[in-house]
Amino acid sequence: MNAAGTQSPAHELITIPISHYCEKARWALERAGISYREKAHLQVLHRIAARRAGGGLTVPVLVCPLGVFADSTEILEYADHAGASLYLEDQQAGGEVRTLEDHFDEVLGPHARRWMYHNISDQKKLVREYGATGIPGWQRRLLPVLWRTAAPVINRVLDIDDETAAASLSRTQEVFDEVGERLADGRRFLVGERFTAADLSFAALSAAVTVPEQYGVPLPQPHLLPEPMRSRVLEFRDHPAGRFALRMYAQERPGATRARRTAAAVA
Repeated sequence: MNAAGTQSPAHELITIPISHYCEKARWALERAGISYREKAHLQVLHRIAARRAGGGLTVPVLVCPLGVFADSTEILEYADHAGASLYLEDQQAGGEVRTLEDHFDEVLGPHARRWMYHNISDQKKLVREYGATGIPGWQRRLLPVLWRTAAPVINRVLDIDDETAAASLSRTQEVFDEVGERLADGRRFLVGERFTAADLSFAALSAAVTVPEQYGVPLPQPHLLPEPMRSRVLEFRDHPAGRFALRMYAQERPGATRARRTAAAVA
């Protein structure tokens, strides 16, 4: 498959704009040189769009000439075949990349997300300014009303309360410590000698607690966050794993890559 972007008119990515799983997919597609049209939606409403696109209840969903890919890992594999070169051919190293990607998907992603939502859900100004990038105009206009409805649903679906958020913060810290131990020998990447799906997945999914400037949509930087979230984010950024994630963003996903994407023009 040609990775020069000639497929662009036929690629649509259904997202929640701030979702770190959607960020994982965006990054992979951009690394492959695949231009696409992003169709962003608010939480809860994304379920309708995902279903209509041929997926399930979650995003990202990629619609392309080869079919519908309704999982971030499937999208990474698609991007890999298109030229992103995210997996290693060596059987042992390749298996290690996939094991780490699955671990970050199953542990880091959900726990970092739960902690982030718990801290940000009542910050109406931040939600309004940073939760609506690229969404349809009618959703943006109704955001205050829709969020009052969506927030309790999100809390219920993701099992968010004070106790679970605290547990998720601890679990996120454990994953950071695991990655920090792996990096302690001075290696530049998590597996092998080049950037892979393991590095991309960790950097993207840790974004819920590191809020990198090069993220695919604008994120509120630490000085805008409420305490104690601000202090925790700064601690995660200063952790060896956090510094690694931010380095991956700076070196492997420069902000200019956003220009490859065509925002959805939905009235």
